[in-house]
Amino acid sequence: MVEAAKDAGPGDTTSPSGESGVGPPVGWSVLHLFCTLSSSAQRHGIEVAVKQCEASGHQVVAAAMLGHKADLGIVALGPSAAALRALQTSLQRAGCVVSFSYVSLTEVSEYAAGVPETLREARLHPTLPPEAMPAFCFYPMSKRRSGGDNWYQLGYDERLQLMHGHGAVGRTFRGRVLQLVTGSTGLDDWEWGVTLFGVTPDDLKACVYTMRFDEASARYAEFGPFLAGTVAPLPEVLTAIGLGEGT
Repeated sequence: MVEAAKDAGPGDTTSPSGESGVGPPVGWSVLHLFCTLSSSAQRHGIEVAVKQCEASGHQVVAAAMLGHKADLGIVALGPSAAALRALQTSLQRAGCVVSFSYVSLTEVSEYAAGVPETLREARLHPTLPPEAMPAFCFYPMSKRRSGGDNWYQLGYDERLQLMHGHGAVGRTFRGRVLQLVTGSTGLDDWEWGVTLFGVTPDDLKACVYTMRFDEASARYAEFGPFLAGTVAPLPEVLTAIGLGEGT
């Protein structure tokens, strides 16, 4: 489980540097950016953009992406949506071309009422990335609303039972996979964004495959595109995607 961050609390939309901006009263704003590189991409400009965002009290995770969908993956989260917008602007000015993005908020699910405060804080204010879990993937998802498999026509107790079973399956991967689920209903095209960190890519593959057999997924889940890569310190990521020193 991700440990709770200590530098901000629910409703705190003022960064340590004094910057304020629109943010949720509970939890944090989360921005996923997946970028290709233009011919004018500048390593130094990307590094400055990330450092400025981090200096404002926000976390930024970088990943070297695999496949044609993106070169650079950025997960940024913190109290101010304005700071995340500033990061996006600075990255674009540094030659990053956003090919896919996702906007969401950290949250505690309605099915997790009564969880210990430490777990609640870990979900609302996570510390990322987890140690020794460099494998990375992200995908959006929604609950199905069609025919006899309409999640939103189920009663709360039935949904609660299904989600408790779903969570039990996920917990069998503790120590191999860390999952961050963020809410996006009304903010993006899907209802949740799922960010997975794993020890190896096989761990991510096994987790997603196994959980698809659970009824909450098998009957009621719709999945968007998957994007995968490797998390590392920003300088290593930039070198891996072709932006060496001096670029």
